[in-house]
Amino acid sequence: MLTAASAITGLIVPTGMAFAQAAPAASPPAQAGNAGHYRFRVGDISATVLSDGLIGGPPRVYASDAPEAELQEVLRHAFLSTDRLTLNLNTLLIETNGRRILLEAGAGQTMGPQGGRIFQNLAAIGLRPEDIDVVIVSHTHPDHVGNLRTADGAKAFPRATIFAPRADWDFFVRNDPDLSYMPVPVDFRRNFAAAIKRSVEPVTNGIELYEAGAEIVPGLTTLPAFGHTPGMANFLVHSGNDQLLLTADLAYHPIVNVDRPWLPGPDRDKDTALASRRRIFDMAAADRLLVLGFHYPFPGLGRMLRTDAGYAWVPVNWQF
Repeated sequence: MLTAASAITGLIVPTGMAFAQAAPAASPPAQAGNAGHYRFRVGDISATVLSDGLIGGPPRVYASDAPEAELQEVLRHAFLSTDRLTLNLNTLLIETNGRRILLEAGAGQTMGPQGGRIFQNLAAIGLRPEDIDVVIVSHTHPDHVGNLRTADGAKAFPRATIFAPRADWDFFVRNDPDLSYMPVPVDFRRNFAAAIKRSVEPVTNGIELYEAGAEIVPGLTTLPAFGHTPGMANFLVHSGNDQLLLTADLAYHPIVNVDRPWLPGPDRDKDTALASRRRIFDMAAADRLLVLGFHYPFPGLGRMLRTDAGYAWVPVNWQF
């Protein structure tokens, strides 16, 4: 999340994070590469992970309390860069009861040039933005709302009803948020806030605000996951005996926030966020839930294993 956000193109801040122009919804040029969509089922519900691309930033941002030497060793041991932690943007499309529902809008290019790929991945499965009926965001940070606006300021999903948490809307959109808790320079915070407001401008009229705990559509329940932001929700998709838990930004990368208990720097209320993380991870482990991590390595699916030290992330086997 804290990786780039602004209407200022190409500015590099001391943390090594690049600000990018806020919220264009146009896809980057198509490139040869691997698939950015992954299909599976949750009972009778068809589900597809749609990648919006990548963001990233200094590992310290995502593991704020990690001892530096240990953090560096953990990253090296996992064959990850010690200078930049790459994060995925895993949105989820569910198709149920004749409706197409997108969970998280993705970043667009509000947080760097490698985002904004959701539209070409929609096209790859034969869909257009006009085919989306509902978009539900877990919270209103730019990497979750950036694709709501096209480059020319229109609604990117023109037919969709947009749902956002009321507490986040009040904090980030209706007011000038105090982002002093973010471990980034002042200019970054200012542009981060501006990117949120700019991204949601086209959907302000007609926005549907929800309280975490509500079942927004049949088969989709929202769960309170406060702390990262005032109103962040997690999503539980359920059909028959099958369930899928979407954990939003409870954790950024399993290496530093699941396998290790380090605290994400962008959490506004770290104590509340930690309590939410433990409660929901405990539930996921106890119930052996299939989990989708928004920022985890694509396609972001796996399970939480309870260990003596806390938790371990176990990726699922790829389904062909």
